[in-house]
Amino acid sequence: MKSFDVFNGDADGICALLQLRQAMPREAELVTGVKRDIQLLEVLDPTVAERVTVLDVSLDKNREPLEALLAAGTHVFYCDHHFAGEIPKHPNLEALINTAPDVCTSLLVNGHLRGAYAHWAVVGAFGDNLDDSAKAVAKTLDLDAETVELYKRLGTYVNYNGYGAALNDLHFHPAELYQLMRAYAEPRLFVSDAISSFEKLEQGYEGDMGSATSLSPEWENDAAALFMLPDAPWARRVSGVYGNALANATPARAHAVLTQKANGGYLVSVRAPLSDKRDADTLCRQFETGGGRAAAAGINELPADQLAAFIDAFSAIYP
Repeated sequence: MKSFDVFNGDADGICALLQLRQAMPREAELVTGVKRDIQLLEVLDPTVAERVTVLDVSLDKNREPLEALLAAGTHVFYCDHHFAGEIPKHPNLEALINTAPDVCTSLLVNGHLRGAYAHWAVVGAFGDNLDDSAKAVAKTLDLDAETVELYKRLGTYVNYNGYGAALNDLHFHPAELYQLMRAYAEPRLFVSDAISSFEKLEQGYEGDMGSATSLSPEWENDAAALFMLPDAPWARRVSGVYGNALANATPARAHAVLTQKANGGYLVSVRAPLSDKRDADTLCRQFETGGGRAAAAGINELPADQLAAFIDAFSAIYP
C-alpha cells in the first residue's frame, strides 16, 4: 500500500504541500502536472492507495475517483478553495474546503498547521494574487519589506511556471520544483541557496511578460476587457500571470485572456475585478471544461464556435 501527495502544479499547490510535509514528513508518490491538469485523482489505483493528500484541485472535478478511493478504504485529506459542490460524507475523508475569495489552499493549510510554516503560505498566497491576504500573514511574521517583496516575486514566478498546455512548456516540472524547495523551512533560504533556479524562473517570467506588454484588448467595454494570445509556448506560460497583472493594473475591471490552441479553440483565463471578486467561476462553469473560483477561473477548451457565446456571457456578468 502506498501514500500519494496529489497537488496542483502552481504556487498554491506546491506551497501548501511544502507546509504539510515540513510539519508532517511522509514519503509519498507525487502526482501533479500543469496548472490546468486538475483531474489528477483519475490516475490513482484505489487498490494500492492507503493514504492520499489532495491539495488545490476541485473536488467537483474529481468526485468519481474520490468516491472510488473512499469506498476502497483509502484515507483522504482534501484541502482546496475551488468550487466543490456537495462534499461526500465518509469517515475516511477529512475535508478542509473554503471557497471565500480571499482564501487559497496555502492559507487553509497555514490555519490547519497554526502557522507552523507560514513563510510558505505567504509565497503561495502571493502566487494566487491574494496580495492583501499574503501581507496579513507576513505581518504576523514581522518580515521586512525586502523579504515580503522577495516572497511576492517567488510566488509569482512559481505560479507562472505552472502554466502551459503540456509539461514541456514549463521551465520546471512542478514535482521537481517542489523537491528543490522541500528542504527549506523559509523561502528566502531557498532563493539564496538555489539562486540559479530562482533566476531561471525570473528570466523566463520577465521575457514572456515582455512579449505580452504590447497587446491591446481584442474586445472591451467599461467594465471588462478581453485579450488574445497566440498559439506559442511563451503565451501559454504567461496566460495566467498576465491576467493577474492586468487585474492588478486595473482593479475595477474584469479581464479574460484567451490563448489560441493548435486545434482552433482557446484556453481561457478569467480574473474578476479585484474590487469585486465574484462570478469568474460562475462564468466559466457555463462551458463544458470550465471551473475555478469566484476571483479567478478558466476554461481548458473553448471551441472556436463558442467564442461569441463566451463574450456575450462575459459582458453579461461584468456589464
